[in-house]
Amino acid sequence: MSYTYNYTKATAGRSAPRRYWRLMKIALTRLVRAKTFRFNGLEYEYLYHPYNKTWKNERGVEIPIFRELLLRYEGKRVLEVGNVLSHYFPIQHEVVDKYEVGSGVINRDIVEFVPQDKYDLIVSISTLEHVGWDEQPQTPIKLLRAIDHLRSACLAPSGKLVASLPIGYNRYFDYLQNRGKSPFTTQHFLKRISKQNYWVESDWEQCRNVPYGRSVAHAIVIGAIQL
Repeated sequence: MSYTYNYTKATAGRSAPRRYWRLMKIALTRLVRAKTFRFNGLEYEYLYHPYNKTWKNERGVEIPIFRELLLRYEGKRVLEVGNVLSHYFPIQHEVVDKYEVGSGVINRDIVEFVPQDKYDLIVSISTLEHVGWDEQPQTPIKLLRAIDHLRSACLAPSGKLVASLPIGYNRYFDYLQNRGKSPFTTQHFLKRISKQNYWVESDWEQCRNVPYGRSVAHAIVIGAIQL
């Protein structure tokens, strides 16, 4: 299994001059900005990719963290909730996404998805905060139902669930965090500290009042459940 970044995929179909300029802009941005950040004892490279302009938002740190996690589970059964990673590099794992139509994507509500075989690893990148919150009728508690369903119906014995969620987007999730009722058994926080999209490790006390920006998080939690 190979997880290789494909920087040109998102510019396919554009005119050659625009594609060249976009790639040059990425290269120049990366040249003048910090190259790495630290998370949970490891050092990662920021991702500069044209899809979703990762140099401006949380994807710049989320994708490197989850890519490294996938490499550690090479050869295992992996499920992704929300079709995110395929936009950045070729994937071979299964993907469930209720709305996004794509090759190999299973369009199913996650609380109704029951696999034939359970997974060693389940990942979700800035997706679970939408469950129940951005649906009509709004059912905030569906977030907990979804996580519990993934743990009980989809995760294999000794399996691991890892998910990132933005702080300040889903007020019900923030409510749970404020009362020490996180659905995760372990969690780590990253906080955006500059317009250059630099991120540092943090904690809930420093992130609890961080607002969600215009389509960009200024703080995220990466939570995990290990069976």
